[in-house]
Amino acid sequence: MRKNFTDVDLNRSVGNLLRLGVVLAVIISIIGFVKLFLEGFKMPKKYSMLDLGETSEQVWTKFWESLMKGEGMAIIQLGILILIFTPLMRIIFALIGYLKEKDYIYVIISSIVLAIMTISFFAGYAH
Repeated sequence: MRKNFTDVDLNRSVGNLLRLGVVLAVIISIIGFVKLFLEGFKMPKKYSMLDLGETSEQVWTKFWESLMKGEGMAIIQLGILILIFTPLMRIIFALIGYLKEKDYIYVIISSIVLAIMTISFFAGYAH
């Protein structure tokens, strides 16, 4: 006999997801800080040297390349990305839970919130 999915189960699962996301982000960021320290990172003396005119594709390409090299700054950025995506995953997880519960009002609300977050995330890269 199959147990029904309840609000308590959903809340417990979402809570575990949030805890896992935060713990994972902190661990990855600490590893990145240690790696960055071992690489001998120094703050730039002239901030005008920073390239602020890059497109989002260039930023993501540079991020993935430096992450594949195991650079400390990219590892820290990965930890931050996981921390940013944790609430987004919470909404997706809750949406699935509401679908299982057949609570369609909350499915609609969660879908709207998910759409707003997704649009705002990608609109931030518009040039």
